[in-house]
Amino acid sequence: MRTLFTLFFSLIIIIISHAQEDLPADYLSAQFHKDRREALREQMPPNSVAVFFANAVRNRANDVDYIYHQDPDFYYLTGYKEPHAVLVIFSEDQKSKNGEVYNEMLYVQEKNPQAEQWNGYRLGTEGAKEKLGFVQVYNGKEFLKSGIDFTTFDEVLFKGFADDYRDNPRDPADLFSLVESFKQQTGYYLEESEDGATTAIDKELKTGGSLPVKRANLDNRSVRRYMAKLRQIKTEEELGLLKKAVRISAMGQREVMKAMHPGMSEREIQGIHEYVYKKYGSEYEGYPSIVGGGHNGCVLHYIENNKTKVGDDLVLMDLGAEYHGYTADVTRTIPANGKFNPEQKAIYDLVYEAQEAGIAASVVGNPFRSTDAAARKVINEGLVKLGIAKDETDARQYFPHGTSHHIGLDVHDPGLGENFEPNMVITVEPGIYIPEGSNCDPKWYGIAVRIEDDILITENGPVNLSAEAPRRAEEIEALMKEKSPLEAFVLPQLD
Repeated sequence: MRTLFTLFFSLIIIIISHAQEDLPADYLSAQFHKDRREALREQMPPNSVAVFFANAVRNRANDVDYIYHQDPDFYYLTGYKEPHAVLVIFSEDQKSKNGEVYNEMLYVQEKNPQAEQWNGYRLGTEGAKEKLGFVQVYNGKEFLKSGIDFTTFDEVLFKGFADDYRDNPRDPADLFSLVESFKQQTGYYLEESEDGATTAIDKELKTGGSLPVKRANLDNRSVRRYMAKLRQIKTEEELGLLKKAVRISAMGQREVMKAMHPGMSEREIQGIHEYVYKKYGSEYEGYPSIVGGGHNGCVLHYIENNKTKVGDDLVLMDLGAEYHGYTADVTRTIPANGKFNPEQKAIYDLVYEAQEAGIAASVVGNPFRSTDAAARKVINEGLVKLGIAKDETDARQYFPHGTSHHIGLDVHDPGLGENFEPNMVITVEPGIYIPEGSNCDPKWYGIAVRIEDDILITENGPVNLSAEAPRRAEEIEALMKEKSPLEAFVLPQLD
């Protein structure tokens, strides 16, 4: 019987290993992640330790989870894509009881052939050493009794807890248990009185064991600032992936422009974009796709996409491909029938002029808000001139969002909001939205326009990474006249 079990699990391991063949070869390198850990260590205060947790597994319904997506900071520092993991980074070298010197530790999911048959390959400790370049790698359950005395450090850095993860009683080293163990090891459940005495806030310990005699000096703010400082400036390796994500997204916009017709549904338009993403090897969308025809475009984060025919409306399409973790953010607004009417074109051209002003302000040394100031000035003055707004204050309601944000591993990547520096990548995305019932001539009702491009800041001026998707009204109309390869893709009619 034991021989049969051994053969069975050996077969599983062979099947899983074959499933790992023919993978993309252009992921971030192990050296990139190591360099990023060193860059973080350089910012950390003396005698400090930083602790990062993998993202939670989110439940969709019943026994079905959402597709897992790693915490961007965790991926940035490790390259590890699996859940239930912990990264510990020390500001200085540490020495173990046997004299071994180390400055970081990674705790990962344990190899489990039966679990891998159901849910896919796990790197395990040896895989993390081989693929990710770590030296000190342990199974997650080892973190529960790590032996790290967090109270000896001047600062214990972590990002805080969202508390949106579940406890799996069958897994003693799931994220719930790892976090609870950290809280216990650091004295998170203790509060200190004026005389220095400590008492337990929560007397029911979640992972067993005993509380330390004092609370560690916990800091859940500083590491966010350190990570934002790192991630707002892209390395050449990052730029390669981000540029590809942006180009894929621009190609999606181009193909939709050629395929668009008034009888399309918002969902079909969304599907074309996302099909193009997959054809180019994009794993995911960077955020829920926004396809809003007419008045739906006035809802800034409209994701229902359930209008059955877009008719003669403008269609606002805000979508971004995610390629190896890096996310584009590209928006185009086009007339479903291929031709802007006078009112649509007046608003479109105004947004285009505002975007041109915002892009021109995207230069090294300018304040981060300079793009917004430049674009908003054009739109405010233009809306007053068109008679849609009474004054600049009144115009604000038609342009209710900011103009720029960083992009990268997050569609809204962290940044410090300081002056522009080379190798930042930002969006420039002015918009005008005139909902039904607005205090203006009804001829403007239901017009929504946003134009968004991804801009690389360089010493030689801004570079529009998404320029392959036409922006000028005349260029859009010209491309919409071209034949689409999707015209030959006709499905049977379903009753």
